[in-house]
Amino acid sequence: MNPLPKPSAPSSLAGAAEGLWFNPHVAALPVYNAGLSVSAARAISGHQDIARLGSNENPHGCSPDVLRALSGAAFEPWRYSDPVCTDLRAALSRHTGVPAQEIVVGNGSEEMIAAVSRAFLTVDSTAVTVVRSFGLHEIEPLAIGAKVIKVPMTADMGFDVAGLERALAAKPQILLLSSPWNPVGSALSLEDLMRIAKACSPSTLFMLDEAYFEFAAPDVPNGIEVLRASGIAHVVLRSFSKAYGLAGLRVGFAACSNPEIARVVAAAKTPFNVNLAAQIGAIAALGDDAWMKDTVQRIRAERERTRAGLTAIGLKPAPSYANHLFFDCGTDAGDLGIKLLQDGIIVKAWRERGYETFLRASTGLPQENDRIVASLKKHLNR
Repeated sequence: MNPLPKPSAPSSLAGAAEGLWFNPHVAALPVYNAGLSVSAARAISGHQDIARLGSNENPHGCSPDVLRALSGAAFEPWRYSDPVCTDLRAALSRHTGVPAQEIVVGNGSEEMIAAVSRAFLTVDSTAVTVVRSFGLHEIEPLAIGAKVIKVPMTADMGFDVAGLERALAAKPQILLLSSPWNPVGSALSLEDLMRIAKACSPSTLFMLDEAYFEFAAPDVPNGIEVLRASGIAHVVLRSFSKAYGLAGLRVGFAACSNPEIARVVAAAKTPFNVNLAAQIGAIAALGDDAWMKDTVQRIRAERERTRAGLTAIGLKPAPSYANHLFFDCGTDAGDLGIKLLQDGIIVKAWRERGYETFLRASTGLPQENDRIVASLKKHLNR
């Protein structure tokens, strides 16, 4: 086998890094657009009261039960966490109906995207996703050296199901798809989800990312239930970062279609990957479903009120089942994002090629949502 070509060191690494060999797949990766921290936003804008609308967090925080659990005797930060998350997987099994041996818990569902990619892709294998996409659905396969086929969204900001069927006819190793869709907010109907599942060959793993599922239920199909009934090989991802308000603890999970898939995904993660605070917090969050459902309803109502405000100034947000809105602002989104930041508002300007005029804004508290509508009206001269 011919050795991989040796890439040159980036100019910023000249000197001490001169002569080092870089994995070309990793060295060429695009930078993940992780957004701006509140401390950086304060330093740049001069504002202390920052509207954090860039990372799709829960503006209401987390259940009080989580904070109580983390202040209890069970939280011993000097001890290692359970490497296989026994208690949390049991709680998730009761919550989802998926057997515990088919659940893998990760340091956020983002780690599960990386683990699935490592477990099922090799150099020159193929992954299919969509564009506009969640960045890691492309970055993690590229890091393995896989080819990524991207199916564009439709003109009305929905899934091109026929285009996905055509891409799946080539029997890629993985399909990576989110519903509700980050960044767009659209969700697959039951009919469309079943069409896509049927188009997957036995050699294709369907990874369905449902990080925003709680904001869409019961209006959209439950991917865990639908895909288990379909009989295809699959992994469904869920997160505690959004609806449950545990973004800072980093915990998510993969519900796999059989124990062997779960075993291989687990083998692709690091040991002790989910810290003790995250395990305790997630179990407590699952136990207070009423808190989660109440905040989800409030966020959904605010999302639609904000949509009406944006529509009133001539913008057209995509239909959203998530906790964010995605819209074409008609001008360079990076420049507009800087102007919003100067007003103390963090948003995410989309950077994918061809979509440089789109912004994604999280749904915040009412006063934060009013701020972004007013700021956009000012800067867009609406």
